[in-house]
Amino acid sequence: MNTTAKFQAGDQLIHLKSGSLYRVIGLGKIEANLEDVYIYEAMRNQTLWVRPKAEMEDGRFVRQIG
Repeated sequence: MNTTAKFQAGDQLIHLKSGSLYRVIGLGKIEANLEDVYIYEAMRNQTLWVRPKAEMEDGRFVRQIG
């Protein structure tokens, strides 16, 4: 994974607004514009999500400690 990424594959994150837990799968790119995205999984139901890297790193997600 990109060394400039705030989160690494396997990190567990908390979404501060909802309190939901997620696990980072890795970084990817949007094919149309090559924008960096995070691919991540909801811990409650294993749904996979994709979000732009800038949004993931803007403070709405924090790494779960412990």
